Amino acid sequence: MDEFLAGIEQLAFVRGLKASFVAYPIVNALHIMSIGALLTSVMLMDFRIIGAFRSLPRAAFVALLRRTALGAFAGALVTGALLFSVRARGYAAMPIFLAKMTLILLAGVNFLVFMRRARGGDEPAGGAVTILAVLSLVLWTSVLFAGRFIGFLN
Repeated sequence: MDEFLAGIEQLAFVRGLKASFVAYPIVNALHIMSIGALLTSVMLMDFRIIGAFRSLPRAAFVALLRRTALGAFAGALVTGALLFSVRARGYAAMPIFLAKMTLILLAGVNFLVFMRRARGGDEPAGGAVTILAVLSLVLWTSVLFAGRFIGFLN
């Protein structure tokens, strides 16, 4: 595995990213923007499921925020992979990085379960869907904290 990760670090575009005075900060900023859009859309969607913003039609509001969250997640995934590639071996060895990846996986599974359980329309969400929304808030907040710890334990 170490050889594979070392190979990632030696890819030409990764070496270019490391060497560039401008590229790495731009990728980092785009990652932060993607995370901000992702967490904002997920949290607003979860709060609406829990019962906030009742004046807004639930189905349309959740559908809009779901699309926004998926787009932001794609941006965070691409930029996160680029950031990881610069120090793949170092990050892969960090327990907090592994915890962050596990939390993202759990948040993704939670989202898939939510999508199967959620009903359309503007009726109030059921108990299981509300629990999934609360769990989503906890998981994505935990992902954010884990990500910030990576920078300080680096």
